[in-house]
Formats: sequence, C-alpha cells, structure tokens
Amino acid sequence: MRLQPPLLIICYAILSFLQPFLLLVLAQTNPSVTPINWDLYHSSDDLVEQIHSLVHRHPDKLSIETFKSGNKGYNAEVNVVTYCRGGRQSDDRSNFRILLTFGQHGRELITSELAFRILSILSEEQFLPNINGGATLNNTLLDKLVIKLVPIENFNGRKRVEAGDLCERRNGRGVDLNRNWGVDWGKKEKDYDPYEENPGTAPFSEPETQIMRKLALSFDPHIWINVHSGMEALFMPYDHKNTTPEGLPSQKMRSLLEKVDKLHCQNRCMIGSGGGSVGYLAHGTATDYIYDVVRTPMAFTFEIYGDNQTSSRDCFKMFNPVDLPTFKTLLNDWSAAFFTIFKLGPFHLDQNSTKAAEKWVSIDEYLDGYLVERKNRYGKNMEVIDVGMQEIKTYFRLFLLSSVLLMFMFCSRIAKSKYGRNSIPVVMQ
Repeated sequence: MRLQPPLLIICYAILSFLQPFLLLVLAQTNPSVTPINWDLYHSSDDLVEQIHSLVHRHPDKLSIETFKSGNKGYNAEVNVVTYCRGGRQSDDRSNFRILLTFGQHGRELITSELAFRILSILSEEQFLPNINGGATLNNTLLDKLVIKLVPIENFNGRKRVEAGDLCERRNGRGVDLNRNWGVDWGKKEKDYDPYEENPGTAPFSEPETQIMRKLALSFDPHIWINVHSGMEALFMPYDHKNTTPEGLPSQKMRSLLEKVDKLHCQNRCMIGSGGGSVGYLAHGTATDYIYDVVRTPMAFTFEIYGDNQTSSRDCFKMFNPVDLPTFKTLLNDWSAAFFTIFKLGPFHLDQNSTKAAEKWVSIDEYLDGYLVERKNRYGKNMEVIDVGMQEIKTYFRLFLLSSVLLMFMFCSRIAKSKYGRNSIPVVMQ
C-alpha cells in the first residue's frame, strides 16, 4: 500500500524523533563499544548515597555540604565533603588546606571511585596500602590538615554518560567545565572541537564553575588537585601556554610531583605543564585560574588512567579500567599517591611565608562573587544580571574613577584657595 503524503510526513517526523534513541541502542549493541561495568562502578546516585552514609558514620572526621546554583533554567548541585579530625573548625587558618575535585568530565567515572576510596581511608573504614615506601596513615600528620573533596563535580554530565552517551565530557547543557574558567577564556585552537571543548557563553556561565570558584576563594587552599583520566600524568600550570611558572614555586611543585611519580607511578607519568606536555593548549581551565587568580601555591592536574590502545569511539574503556585487577591496582596506587601528597605537601610549602592570611580581591572578582550570590539567593528573578554583568563592572569602574577625579579637583581647589589667601600682601597703615 502506498503511503499518502500526510501519512508520510507523520512517519518521517516520528522517525526523526526516534533517531537519537535508535543511535543510542545501536551504540550499546555495537560489540566495539564497551559498556559501563556496573559490577565495578557505582551509579552517581548510589555513590552520593554511599558518601552520605560514610559521613554520617564518622561525624568526628567528616562533614558534607551541598551547594546549589543555576541560571537560565539550568540547575546544578555540588556535594563537598570536609575532612577535619577532632571536630575542629575547618576555617581555622592555621590548618594546612587541600582542595581536591573529581568527576569534572562526565565520562571519567574512575576519578569519582578514587574520591570514594580516599574518603573511606580517611574515615579508617579501609586501609591505606603501603606501596613502594609511600605514606602511611599517620594521625599526627592528619591532625594538621583540612581536606575538602568534591566527589562528582559534573553530576548532570555524568547522568548523560550513565544514560548511554559514553563519550560525553561536558555538563548537562553541553559546556566543558574545564574551559569555563576566567584565565584565557574562550580562545580556540585550530583543532577546536565544540563537542569536546565548548567554553560556554562567558567565563563562569555555568553553575558548576560558579560553585567551584566560590569554594576555592573562600577555602583558600595551599594545594589544589583536579583529577582526570585519559592518560597518566602529573601536570602543573600552565594549560593555556607552553610554559611553567618561574622560580622557586615551580621548583617546589616539580619536586613534589617527581617524588609522587617515583613512588607511585614507577617513573612513567608525564610531568610538566599541561600546555607543554599534552600536545595542545587548553584555555579557561580550572588549574590555571586557581594558580593565577586564587593564588594557590601548588595547583595540579592529575591524569590517573588512560588506555591509548583503544579506539576513540570506545570512550568508557579509553578513560576507565574495565577489569577488576586493573581497577583495584589503580585505586590502591593512586590513593597511596594522594596520602604522599598529604604527607609531603606541608614540608614542600612554607605556609606561613607563601600564603598570606588576608588576600586582596580584584573588583571583578568581588562583583562576580556578589552577583552570583545574589542570583543564588533570588533565583530566576535575578537572571537579568547575566546580561548586564559586564556593564555593571564598567559603570562601577567609571564611578570609582570619577570619584577619584572629583576628590583630586576638590583638594586642588582647597590648595589653591589656601595658597591665594597666604599670598595676599599686608598693607601697612
């Protein structure tokens, strides 16, 4: 039977609607694409539940906060776990502060499993493996630390991966969170791929990066580590240029990374700047912002796993171990590496001389933080601020400049008036 034109149009519309779902089914049934091994990995919801339960069992060591933000109908939330022994306040500025974030890219599930392993060891429900003479769990050492840990930074993006889009690295509306920060934002290389590197509409346009920036500025860490997978590497700034910082800070960072590489990576991890080592420059990354703007003395990007023999289409296998022995070995090696960081970090960094108690904050940073906070408080009614943020900054600068000029003119007038009175000749009678 021949289809009539109206019926043909309806069928075409239905097929167009179903096309993404059909492609998803074909990808999942394709034997060349490795599915998520749920025998090894937690789902995002299960992982969050397990972490909340862990925190609940150890209130003397762990606490958890959930931060929410959103704009233009897109909402995100980020869980932040704080480790601080003995119930001491985490804002005690005498503590050595470490900020760790995992799962910034949705497809890198293994990083969040490592976060859960580190928390389990910190709570003492699991034991730290003694690998190659690395750090052992030392209560005296841990008493001096406050560690804030983000297990899944990109929760919405990970949900898309769990639904079958195994190559997705961006957030829930298609923005790469590691291209959305303010240092060298928006610059595109010749091989730019929007599916991989979409930087968003403006620096910090995404709720996830807004939350992370506010966390970094308020916590003011001595060490920052952004954990990824895709290769084995220990990177320091910079990502947006083929250089590392000059002088003693760079030497201290490299020295610490070389010790970690020797103890836990068997000297096979790449060490250096992200921009000089990977083979391409990345603009608007978190680590560059944390180092340049937040002024964190040691800012790192760790790449903990990569299967470079796998097809680029087989994303889960490329970015995550798929067999139990590799999975266990990786978590043991890298959890031990992090405790080496906890042990050696304070000795590599004289916190009293390199981290001031008070920091100057630029006008732009202050206004950005203020506006983000107002948006979070008042919700959709404040979304118009996104459109006028740059104009508000400009007007504020003009206001300051005009105030200074007016003050200068006022003082000059007073000075002239005073000089004029003093110069009047005295007439003798």
